[in-house]
Amino acid sequence: MENKIINLDECLAEKRPLPDIQAIDGERWFPLDSTIIEDMPTYWGGEWGCSSEVNKLRAVLMRRPGKELENFDYKEVRFRAPVDAEKCRQQHDLLADYYRSHGVKVYYVEEQREDRPNAIFERDNLFMTPEGAIITRLAMPLRRGEERYTAQTVAKLGVPIVKTIAGDGIFEGANAAWVDRHTVILSLSSRANASGYQQMADELRRQGVTDIITMQIPYGHAHVDGLLNFASNDTVVLHACQVPYVVVEALKKKGYRIIETPSLTETKYCYATNFVAIEPGHVVMSVGAPRTVELMEKAGIKVDVLDLSELNKGRGSVHCMTAFLKRDEQ
Repeated sequence: MENKIINLDECLAEKRPLPDIQAIDGERWFPLDSTIIEDMPTYWGGEWGCSSEVNKLRAVLMRRPGKELENFDYKEVRFRAPVDAEKCRQQHDLLADYYRSHGVKVYYVEEQREDRPNAIFERDNLFMTPEGAIITRLAMPLRRGEERYTAQTVAKLGVPIVKTIAGDGIFEGANAAWVDRHTVILSLSSRANASGYQQMADELRRQGVTDIITMQIPYGHAHVDGLLNFASNDTVVLHACQVPYVVVEALKKKGYRIIETPSLTETKYCYATNFVAIEPGHVVMSVGAPRTVELMEKAGIKVDVLDLSELNKGRGSVHCMTAFLKRDEQ
C-alpha cells in the first residue's frame, strides 16, 4: 500500500477538512517513587546500611585467613612478626563466633589473592553508608586488588554498591568514621589522598551528610581507628597527642565526652582504640590494653576482651577485621 503524505498546512490553506490523525499513546505508567533505602528489603535481598559506629550491630563482612597467611615475607607486607596461620584462623573464628553470639550475621569474602595476607583487614576495603557500600581503593602496592573480591562478595549478597573510588583516588575504609547520620570524619594520610577524600565527600554529601570533620593522620599512622574510636553515642576514646585539636573540638561541641588512652604502648602496639561497638556502651577488643579497659569500664562502658594476639601481629585488630554491613538507624 502506497504511503500518502498529508500536508496539514495545505489542508488549512485550501480550507479542506483536517484529517483526524490518531494520537500516539502515552507510556501509561509512572516511575516507582521510592528511595533506595525503602527498596532495600524488597529488591536487595535484605536490610543493609550503616550511619553509625556504635548502634546495634546486625551484620558484618570478614575475611577468614586463607592460604595468603601461610607463606609470605612478614616485613614486606608490614606485619610486626611472623604468624602461625592456624592460630590466626582459630582467633578469627573466636571473633566471628563472638559476633554470632550477640546476634550479628557474619558474612565472608571467600575468594582472595594468595599474595594478599593483609586481606584479613576487611574494613579497609569497604565503607558502609545508609544506601549501600562504597568500595575503596587501597594504597599499598601489596594490598591493591583486594577490593575486587570485596566488591564481588557484596554484589553477590545483594548489597548495593553506590560508589567505587576511582581514577587516581586512594581511600581506605578505616580512613572514615560515622559520628552521626549527618556527620562523618574523613581523614587524609598515606592511605587516603585528596582525590579519594573528595570522592568520598561528594558521595556522602549526596546522601545527606552535612558536616565533614577533616582529620589529618600524622605521618607514621594509617587510619582513624588507630587513634580514635566511638564507644557509645556520647563517648569517644582517643590518643590525645596524635588527634588534631579541631577534631576533638568538633566532637566536644557535639556533646561527646573524651576518654584519653593512658599509654602510647597500649594505643600503638596493643590497639587500644581498635575495638568494635556491639551496641552503644558495649565494645569488644583484643588483649593488651588493660589500663584503657579500666578507664572505659569506669566510664560505664562494657568491654569484652578476646585474645587476638596472633592476628594483632599484622598491625591491626578487631575494628580492622570488621566491615560493617548493617547497624540500626540512629
